[in-house]
Amino acid sequence: MRVDLHSHAIPRTIVEAIAADGKGFAARIEGAEGHRRMVHDQGYVYPLFDEFLDPAAKLAAMDRKGLDLSVVSTAPPMFYYWAPAELAAKAARLVNDGIAEFVAAAPDRLRGMASVPMQHPELAVAELERAVNELGFKAVEIGTTIEGVQLADPRFRPFLRRARELDVLVFIHPYYVGSKAGLEDYYLTNLAGNPFDTTLAISHLIFSGALDELAGLKILAAHGGGYAPYQIGRLEHGQKVRAEPKVKTTTSPKALLKTLYFDTVLFDAQALRHLIDVVGADHVCLGTDAPFDMGDETPLASLDAVPGLSAAERDRIGAANALALLGEG
Repeated sequence: MRVDLHSHAIPRTIVEAIAADGKGFAARIEGAEGHRRMVHDQGYVYPLFDEFLDPAAKLAAMDRKGLDLSVVSTAPPMFYYWAPAELAAKAARLVNDGIAEFVAAAPDRLRGMASVPMQHPELAVAELERAVNELGFKAVEIGTTIEGVQLADPRFRPFLRRARELDVLVFIHPYYVGSKAGLEDYYLTNLAGNPFDTTLAISHLIFSGALDELAGLKILAAHGGGYAPYQIGRLEHGQKVRAEPKVKTTTSPKALLKTLYFDTVLFDAQALRHLIDVVGADHVCLGTDAPFDMGDETPLASLDAVPGLSAAERDRIGAANALALLGEG
């Protein structure tokens, strides 16, 4: 069995709502059926691939890649973290109800991840509880930052504590609006910026003491954890020689890094080998980032290419870890 923990959908519920009220949702749908694209007022533009919208297309793509089960999360532009409370709650509810409908089309092969209005923590907790209790979700996708505020900020701690109490997997995924200074060219906002955002989120979670306080919370970091597994030695060294990293915790950064989980979306066999060596095969899970063009179209071949990967490690990464995190192992 092979399980994809990083697979995206944009359910028809939210697409139809945007098409009906573009001004209210600060977005619009352009193009004819089969060639539509989503255009957000903030600058996001991306094609609405069939796999975003149609469970049958998702299943066909899974078959092509040799995947048995996909855990479906919305695309980050659907987070609506900029929105006031009423719109933010409405968008999250539309997304979650749509994801529930999406996965219900093939309950033996699809699972859902919730989306929540993190900028309004009380509403985020309420929507998480609804997604778990009413929709049966066992995972939630949130941004590495919320409109520039780090996930480690104390205001989000009640939400993370509630996720731990509900035994929900928390998938942290980069979220941004528009380009950033120095990243305007060459698609660097995604190519370099997304991994950096994840790295920064992990660093804040480590040094803020959040991971100490939230021991037992299941966190999955997108895109192999960004640069964190490669630069963890620098964090470890900095904590030894500088006073600033020791203000809120003296726990080893490397030890805290090993409490997190990471997907395989790295596109380099040696990089994936390094990740496995640093955090252990029991903390790495298969991911594709489908259907974005920055996704891995050959995830099983990516695993096969990892030097020295044992059959047991391949099975853990390919399915066993994900199933355990979802409470199905």
